[in-house]
Amino acid sequence: MLAVLQVVLLVLDMLWWLIILSAILSWLYAFNIINPGNQFVDQVGRFFYRATEPLYRPIRRVLPDLGGIDLSPLVVLLGIFFLQQLILIYIAPAVVRAGI
Repeated sequence: MLAVLQVVLLVLDMLWWLIILSAILSWLYAFNIINPGNQFVDQVGRFFYRATEPLYRPIRRVLPDLGGIDLSPLVVLLGIFFLQQLILIYIAPAVVRAGI
């Protein structure tokens, strides 16, 4: 069971970095630092969009429109942090104590 929790934490860490990299890429697009016409850059951008958009969509429905500022990545990052802390502080010690 402890190994399963470690895998869950690893997946949450990978998701954390995926969201950070996606945000950085979107800023590079917005400030015209990278060329979105480049095929490689376009493919990377599509990957990040497809990987993160299902997480952002339900949050965007709830958050108010702030005129071009998207807070959904921040909300998802806070949710990931909350889940990680919940696992590390409460669930993992209980699993170790139970000897599962």
